[in-house]
Amino acid sequence: MSSKTNRNVLNSYIIPVIFIILLVVIDQLTKFIVISRMTLQKDEIPVIGNAIVLHYIRNSGAAWGSFSNKTIFLIIISIILIIFLGIIYKNIANLNKFTPIKICIIFIIGGAIGNLIDRIRLGYVIDFIYAKFIDFPVFNFADICVTVCMFVILFLCIFKYDSDDLDTILGSDKKKKLNADESEEVSEKISEEESKQVEQEEDER
Repeated sequence: MSSKTNRNVLNSYIIPVIFIILLVVIDQLTKFIVISRMTLQKDEIPVIGNAIVLHYIRNSGAAWGSFSNKTIFLIIISIILIIFLGIIYKNIANLNKFTPIKICIIFIIGGAIGNLIDRIRLGYVIDFIYAKFIDFPVFNFADICVTVCMFVILFLCIFKYDSDDLDTILGSDKKKKLNADESEEVSEKISEEESKQVEQEEDER
């Protein structure tokens, strides 16, 4: 392997994996601190006055309490999401143009793994950040990573990237190129057969 290849592997794969692990560690550490120092559904620790407080709850569903007690379903969905995002990341891993998307994918995968660990290990997700001033559903560090970055990706796909870029992100450009190559091969074969047929007709004359 050349030094350039090693550098690409380091920047495109190894460092992102390390960063994902770091995000998971931060998520799990914050949850550990909360469950070891707070009483379930009782304590409220002010963070920004009474606007944002720490309030420990157990969430057996997804965002806003949806899919409550559907742990197996949510585990499967989380795994599918992680695999899907991994495939997308692979499509654009070496393309600097898509760095914002890659960063978002890293954060989303890190957050998804953090909550996935909770669901597999505990059967529920530990939430503890409560935006009391708007009575927003309680969430956690992993939720921030996933939700914010999903909105960022949506914004980028609408306002920054065009349809060709989206094809690259989804890997559709490779399929198009393959189909184009196949069509070209078929056209060449047809041309060769037609040429042979013309030559045969001339010989018969």
